[in-house]
Amino acid sequence: MSINVIQLIQAALSDGVVRQLSERIGLPPDATGKVIGTAAPALIAALMQKGSTLEGTRSLYSAIMSPDVNAHIGEQLPQLLSSTAGMSQLEGMGRHLLERVLDRRVDGLSDTVAAQTGVPAHSTHALTGIVGATLLGVLKRHFQGGGNVGQLPTLLGHQLPFIGGFLNDGLLSALGAGGVAAFVGNVLTQLKAVSAHIDHPVAPATPVAQSTPSSQGTPRVPVDAVLREEKRSHKWLWWLLAAIAAVLAFLFLRGCHEDQTAQVAAPAQQASGAMVASAPEAASAVAASDVAASAPLASEATAASAAEASQPAAAPAPTKDSLLTFTVDAAGKPTLNATVGSEAEKAALLDALTRKFGADHFNANITVDPDTKPADWLSHVDALLPLMALPGAEVKVNGAHIELSGAAANAKLGWLDRLKALFGASYDIGSFNVDQAVANATQSFRSAIKGLLSPDSSCTTADVVKVLNLQVINFASASAHVPASAVDDLRQSAQVLMACAHNGSAPKLEVAGYSDNVGGAQANLQLSKKRAESVRAFLVKTGVPADSLTAQGYGDARPVASNDTASGRFANRRIEFVTAQ
Repeated sequence: MSINVIQLIQAALSDGVVRQLSERIGLPPDATGKVIGTAAPALIAALMQKGSTLEGTRSLYSAIMSPDVNAHIGEQLPQLLSSTAGMSQLEGMGRHLLERVLDRRVDGLSDTVAAQTGVPAHSTHALTGIVGATLLGVLKRHFQGGGNVGQLPTLLGHQLPFIGGFLNDGLLSALGAGGVAAFVGNVLTQLKAVSAHIDHPVAPATPVAQSTPSSQGTPRVPVDAVLREEKRSHKWLWWLLAAIAAVLAFLFLRGCHEDQTAQVAAPAQQASGAMVASAPEAASAVAASDVAASAPLASEATAASAAEASQPAAAPAPTKDSLLTFTVDAAGKPTLNATVGSEAEKAALLDALTRKFGADHFNANITVDPDTKPADWLSHVDALLPLMALPGAEVKVNGAHIELSGAAANAKLGWLDRLKALFGASYDIGSFNVDQAVANATQSFRSAIKGLLSPDSSCTTADVVKVLNLQVINFASASAHVPASAVDDLRQSAQVLMACAHNGSAPKLEVAGYSDNVGGAQANLQLSKKRAESVRAFLVKTGVPADSLTAQGYGDARPVASNDTASGRFANRRIEFVTAQ
């Protein structure tokens, strides 16, 4: 039996979740629903197009079942959307997964959705990523319930009646699938052909006892049939056998009781009867004895069946990557923070640290979270131990991603190449580069702010804040002077705020300054305030109404990342735009 994927997406993105999304993005709920209703069918069509080749189906199934796809997203969406960071992570992961699955950027689709719904492009970009993550998650949940790659083409083909009315040439063109007529005319034929050639794992058939003339030869199965083994429950049979056994045992025991009463009255007759019992009576006694003996066995089988039925459902698969960060002080003493999935992993890490450094020569804060995937890097921890003794070294291990900074990133020491050789190609290993991080942030900001600079853009505070916070103002150390690298981005920010002011809808914002934890707390507080005031002064000088902006510094409060690594401190040294209270 197939499924209606649109219904599964609607169940996950319920009215409550849509309202939650709308508040985060700053859209009316009906606009959010319109984007979801346009993007979801288009993305399903994209998966159908992907699955229309044998290799495409296999690649798509592999991507759906990958650890990056959250099979429990339907239940977890309210929690994931409860924070800005959670929503951003969900959006980014969804877009990443879609681009990996479809082998193309999804900006073209979300731009088309924006044009067709009238919703700002940066909002449709975010919602498209979230819909994509939800779509792949509900598909993974379905296949985890008992599916295989051979069923994927048929499942996709069954979606056409549910999505056909929502497709148009613009959406399909953005996906590289041609027009509606070409897509509908070809995709089902292609999916059926893939289904005919791909493996359909099934249980071996039960041999037939006797053959007939009509059964000779190999049976033919339609190529578009979905082969499925149905598990039949036999629990009712156990209960029936147990009931019959219990009744027979009761009758037998009652008969024994009557016999005993008669034997007390006539002991001589009992002895005689025992010697001259007839063959039918002996057979009856043996049968009754067998029934009585079978009653405990049936009861045991019933109890075993009931115990099997009462077993708790399997726990959901872990969704979070394991994490390890460490810094090494000038004396070579490491401080570690880690999150692993079990007490056994925690014990293994502590044991390795104790063997290397001794019980009192390291600091470790290790958290056990059952929702964390197995820490594969633990099998390589011996390779990291020498690095944990290198003064000034900083390392972050997030799943299969390793980031070096501080002394660990010193090219002369060769740790980058050494770890690549030790961990192998399955790990992504690199050094943190501030210039590259600034360049990446600048690119994201300039792409997103185009939507706010368009004539029909929204001045909703949530939209404005989200885009302004993509820019990075990378102040020089101990300086509050706005760096040259941030001038162009701040001017574009000023244009948006001035345009909103001219429309009578200028958002009231606070420019909040934050620092990392390096240095004294009071000095960091003062520096963060000066930096916030510098940004405000620049925007006001450019033309933003002074009464629409305030500035405040918060020092190293409210970190958004760990201060253990250069990338974490870089993220914490930030200017953040928030709604003024």
